[in-house]
Amino acid sequence: MFAVLLHLGTLISVFIIYWKDICELLVELVITIKDLCTGKGLRLNERPVRKLGIMIIVATIPTAIIGLLLNDFFEGLYTSLISIGVGFLITGFIMFLAEKMSSANKGIERMNFRNAVFVGLLQGVAIYPGISRSGSTLVGGLITGLKREFAVKFAFLISIPSILGSVVLELPDAIKAGTDPALMGPIAAGVVVAAISGFFAIKTMIKIVSNKKLSYFSYYVWVLGIFTVVYGVFFAK
Repeated sequence: MFAVLLHLGTLISVFIIYWKDICELLVELVITIKDLCTGKGLRLNERPVRKLGIMIIVATIPTAIIGLLLNDFFEGLYTSLISIGVGFLITGFIMFLAEKMSSANKGIERMNFRNAVFVGLLQGVAIYPGISRSGSTLVGGLITGLKREFAVKFAFLISIPSILGSVVLELPDAIKAGTDPALMGPIAAGVVVAAISGFFAIKTMIKIVSNKKLSYFSYYVWVLGIFTVVYGVFFAK
């Protein structure tokens, strides 16, 4: 239950920062349903917000497939410090690569389905412990040529269905396991801290990406990864 509620805490931070975009997407969803019922079609080129919503759905599909097929395998790796350290090293590599490769000139108008699928695949890979979900999806956006600010926005907007999906999958087991009433205070504190830290993490990521300093974060993750692997090999029991 604690893990499920922490997921919701991080989701709160996404809603706070991107609430205008989320409201626009919800309104556009209603209009889309109306257009489909009246035979007007999707008209994606005419409605950028609608296209953004479709791209979020397209990116979520490969993530869901990977999650459903490989979730048990990846969960088994979370008990290994070595696996987590390797994940940190991979995160650093893909961020460094993205900073060198990104052309960063596409907005939603020029984004295509292949771009969305690629970002969704990287989000699915981030189920591996130590690989950052937001980092990998951001990297996917940059590699496919999305504008930096838009790549950050897309990376966090597609976290909404993936986090909600994980909550739906985990909630039955969490309810079955139950929660000690005495722990509700610490759990509530954890949710608040997750929301606050998530808010500042997103703001920091936007600043880092906009200033083209993403590779600096790679060095930090590499050091963290090496330390984790060494500790896992020589000191962990």
